Amino acid sequence: MTVIFSTLCCCGKENGGGSGEPDTTPAPTVITVTPASISDPVEGGLHEVTITAPFRPKVEIPSAAASWITLKDGTWDKVKYTITVTLTVAANATYETREAELSVTATGASAVTIRVSQAAKEKPVEPQPGEESDVLARAQELGLGWNMGNHMDAIYNGVSNETVWGNPKATQATFTGVKAAGFTSVRIPVTWMGHIGAAPDYKIEDAWMNRVAEIVGYAENAGLNVILNTHHDEDHGDNHWQHLKNAVDNAATNEEIKKEIAAVWTQIANKFKDRGDFLMLESFNELIYGTEWYATSNVEKKCGVINEWNQVFVDAVRATGGNNATRWLGVPGYAASPNFLKYLTIPDDPAKKTMLAFHCYDPYDYTIGDKQNPDWGHTGTSHKNGENEIKSLFSSIYTTYVAKGIPIYMGEFGCSLRDKNNTKAWAYYLYYLEYVVKAAKTYHIPAFLWDNGAKGAGKECHAYIDHGTGKYVGNSSEPVNAMVKAWNNESASYTLDSVYNNAPSF
Repeated sequence: MTVIFSTLCCCGKENGGGSGEPDTTPAPTVITVTPASISDPVEGGLHEVTITAPFRPKVEIPSAAASWITLKDGTWDKVKYTITVTLTVAANATYETREAELSVTATGASAVTIRVSQAAKEKPVEPQPGEESDVLARAQELGLGWNMGNHMDAIYNGVSNETVWGNPKATQATFTGVKAAGFTSVRIPVTWMGHIGAAPDYKIEDAWMNRVAEIVGYAENAGLNVILNTHHDEDHGDNHWQHLKNAVDNAATNEEIKKEIAAVWTQIANKFKDRGDFLMLESFNELIYGTEWYATSNVEKKCGVINEWNQVFVDAVRATGGNNATRWLGVPGYAASPNFLKYLTIPDDPAKKTMLAFHCYDPYDYTIGDKQNPDWGHTGTSHKNGENEIKSLFSSIYTTYVAKGIPIYMGEFGCSLRDKNNTKAWAYYLYYLEYVVKAAKTYHIPAFLWDNGAKGAGKECHAYIDHGTGKYVGNSSEPVNAMVKAWNNESASYTLDSVYNNAPSF
């Protein structure tokens, strides 16, 4: 099958089109095409192709190329026997080069071809067996993690409170259940705001500090690795003390905030200086300039202040000694977004044990946005290139950091729960989580699932493990089992490609 591009008019010069004076120039006897060969990069291109022929030509596009090559008609010049058409080559989203021959025919002349070729998308680099190092070993130790979100980071009227956002108090059973579900690590987000005293000491209330330590102890008893941070202390236009906008705009304010960062982290580090290597400390959560989730101006300056703050954090923790002298630390960049990792500077660290951190909720319209699109991936309709986007992101992170000995982890990922009664939505939801975790494992990126305890289905619903009992919430054992399988199953027949090939189909 071919796609034919022509009109019903097949007039030669004798049918008119001149100035009124006879034109004795003979009609051409052959077809000429300029250019006759087109070679495009992966991005595609737009090309004007001029054809000379004895009669109006027909351009035939092979059916196999009709999805990526299109032609726009031109005007047939009956005096000059020419027509100029516009050929558009779409971007190549595949990892294969592609070629096509377009046939050009006209009455009274032999057919000619227009050759079109296009480069392939660069295939993500996949780690090879045997590429092991201390960095990758630590990644395997962290493995698949769980966030106890909207819990110790919950806040009301400027004061953090464990139950104010509806979650029950955490217990030993919480973390015993998390471990039994198959997770190997937990991230415990903590907001310290409302429990910090005045300058210059910025004394943290003992009761709050002790409760945080008690919860860390629950996780340790369960045999879990722990990441502990400062979370909603960040300002998102709500005047919280980690006010990046004010710091960027005013150098004196920046110095005052850095003093508070140093004081707060010195106290936290001292509290945990004798705890084992199961514990990591993470500087911040998602620092942004005001309400600007995607920085578009003065990006280097904004990210530069975050780099300063991360250095203050590392210096404060290392100065406390004990196990903190060599404890693994984590630092995120702007908005904890992978889009801004290139601006994130690794702090000077005498122990050389600082990991980078990022969050991934891609694509937003599917995972946590208002649209809550019903499907994802190449067999769906909403995000048909979704797998390539995730794979390309993780591959880039691997080659830029992990392969160079720079450890990095995904401190948050997830997707709003779907209603199991909607068979299609549920199947794609399970597939998304399985694919993301398998991709993370493939590229040696520890991954921490976001669980905010919000039950039900739809936007903001991310309840998997009950924060008080450690039991599964609703049907959450299915997605959890899919993710645990994706991380732990190392069978040669179970790969990222095999997950892709078993995507849902409706």
